Amino acid sequence: MVAGNAFAAVGAASLLWPFIQQMNPDASTMALSSVDVDLSPVKEGQAITVLWRGKPIFIRNRTKTEVESAVDVDVKTLPDTLARNDALPVDDPATDANRTIKGHENWIILVGICTHLGCIPKGQAMGDERGEYGGWFCPCHGSQYDTSGRIRKGPAPRNLEVPPYAFTSDTKIKIG
Repeated sequence: MVAGNAFAAVGAASLLWPFIQQMNPDASTMALSSVDVDLSPVKEGQAITVLWRGKPIFIRNRTKTEVESAVDVDVKTLPDTLARNDALPVDDPATDANRTIKGHENWIILVGICTHLGCIPKGQAMGDERGEYGGWFCPCHGSQYDTSGRIRKGPAPRNLEVPPYAFTSDTKIKIG
């Protein structure tokens, strides 16, 4: 009797296993949940774009001048005064320090989607139009972002979003 019940339990489990397993996310979904990026090839002043969850992520190794100009901005003069950083409380101000990670202030990591109508701003490639503020320029309707990804001019209502990310070493980050 015990052997029969054990055999039935094993049989039921083997029948249920495929149904339970199919509810887990597949490998492609798991791969999209986070992205590891090696920053070592990105020289000062250069930028790269990677995909995370189907969205372009702008990564720029800012120059000392770009960092200084971003730090010098008075947050009260910005159209959007909120940091829009997933790692901070929603009401934190849009200082450059609240949009970067301490010790890595030269790196700015942003979701590269204009907050007006979802276009992809220019400014990642050398020679791209970057607008009056040296950051990113959305050619769709003229929104201009500074080197910290904050909206400075145009119809975009919000700063470019800072995705969740962390430095896993001095030259590598994990997004997501």
